[in-house]
Amino acid sequence: MPQHASTLTETPDVPSRRWWKEAVVYQVYPRSFADSDGDGIGDLPGLISRLDHITGLGVDVIWLSPHFDSPNADNGYDIRDYRKVMHEFGTMEDFDRLLAECSARGLRLIIDLVVNHTSDEHAWFAESRSSRGNPKRDYYIWRDGSDGVPNNWPSFFGGSAWTKDEPTGDYYLHLFAAKQPDLNWDNPEVRAEVYDLMRFWLDKGVAGFRMDVIPFISKDPSFPDLTAEQLRAPQDVYANGPRVHDYLQEMNREVLSRYDVMTVGEAFGVSDRQASLFVAEDRHELNMVFHFDVVRLDREGWRRTPWSLPDLKAVYTRLDHAVGGTGWNTVFLGNHDTPRAVSHFGDDSAPCRVPSAKALATMMLAQRGTPFIYQGEELGMTNYPFQSIDQFDDVEVKGLWADWVETGRVEGEELLSHLRHTSRDHARTPMQWTGGRHAGFTTGPNPWFAIHPNHSEVNAAAALVDEHSVYRHYQRLIALRRAEPALVYGDYLDLDPAHERLFVFSRSLGGDHLLVVVNFSRDPEPFALPAGPEAWRTLLSNDPGRDTGPLRGDVTLGPWEALILKA
Repeated sequence: MPQHASTLTETPDVPSRRWWKEAVVYQVYPRSFADSDGDGIGDLPGLISRLDHITGLGVDVIWLSPHFDSPNADNGYDIRDYRKVMHEFGTMEDFDRLLAECSARGLRLIIDLVVNHTSDEHAWFAESRSSRGNPKRDYYIWRDGSDGVPNNWPSFFGGSAWTKDEPTGDYYLHLFAAKQPDLNWDNPEVRAEVYDLMRFWLDKGVAGFRMDVIPFISKDPSFPDLTAEQLRAPQDVYANGPRVHDYLQEMNREVLSRYDVMTVGEAFGVSDRQASLFVAEDRHELNMVFHFDVVRLDREGWRRTPWSLPDLKAVYTRLDHAVGGTGWNTVFLGNHDTPRAVSHFGDDSAPCRVPSAKALATMMLAQRGTPFIYQGEELGMTNYPFQSIDQFDDVEVKGLWADWVETGRVEGEELLSHLRHTSRDHARTPMQWTGGRHAGFTTGPNPWFAIHPNHSEVNAAAALVDEHSVYRHYQRLIALRRAEPALVYGDYLDLDPAHERLFVFSRSLGGDHLLVVVNFSRDPEPFALPAGPEAWRTLLSNDPGRDTGPLRGDVTLGPWEALILKA
């Protein structure tokens, strides 16, 4: 067990203790983290050179986004060889050294498992498409092309989810890009191949998997057309195939149950009501899933919509109830597929960026569930100021532009006005290490993607010398979470669901009672402390000027101030 996780204060009557419940996870998107050789692309040696930055936060686990060999149609989520490291990122020897360096620091490493689809350059697909009689034809999902497109299923990246393949004239299914054909999980040989590659990495020493779009692996073999309503949210259909739970239980039985691992599924399309089917301990499927109800609170397709604090609070309560008595949640505000958290839920203007980034961190790390921090979040990195379509890199953005602008359905500026808030590319700009050239990300002349112009102020070097930085606040929060078991295992209760500016909730375990109060506004906000305790002790505030003595009666929180109190 990592040294951090093993230091959680021992507490009696904690239900079902697990190391992955007590862990804090840091996600690395390797292409944008640190470049060691000057080619402008982040790599594994670069990550190794920056491990102490991650360790310094006090986290327990690194989640490494795809590092496998890939032609990069979708930045590594189109895998050409599951047992080979992407050449831009390094070698298998580099990966083994990364594992060893993580272990030496008491860190576990989990990796992506991308097995709903492969690259169209994978050897399996090359054989599959070669002829209808090839033994690997049934590794993928093919339908006869004589009557045209098999159904009206859309791809998430624009256009139809079916592409006609000229060698045979048949169509193959791809829920994402045409270069990402879906595997046929109904074929037991495919499942056996997947389980074998999972063992390959687990035997190397990885501590588990984040499973990309894992609920999509089972398809309705009749492939019915979607209704108009279903077409507005096709993920709700794709995530509920008839055998998804059979396959996950088989995966657990054949592989996962034989290792001490963390498993987290990307549950796009899984409703809160369905969550316990994936994570209840007695079902033997996954440890936890990523729900998108929070990060997509203000999204309808590509359009950004208004949100309110009561809306956000209602989602957290709903998700907490959804997992049931034996399930477990993830907690996150950002990842490689979402805009920057402080630009999304906070206030990234100059006076409010730091306090709001700290406030969001306090809210997230005090929730019930395993927290996931996305690289740069601990610095308060912000959305990139995109001005034109040619500045974007994301295949999803390009598909949206083709579907909506080039067809005349919307004006380009309308789509851009939403993408400036919602695009996945905001999270993929390189990590800001210093205020110098290329933010210290690369010594080469051309970073693979644009460097945010605010790196001269927002960077790791500046954060490390500032005791009141966002980074230092994360350190204190993670240490507090480790010292207070109620912040991990305690019951969660929203104490004022309708308040439009304050998020007030409690965490209670045995005789320990903690109170979390977060001001989601630029203005001071009064708050009446709950009656009962003679006084509340301040465990943590994100306001350097806050008196940490006992609090009684009425309290006024400053702009974006967050408090964690103990009775």
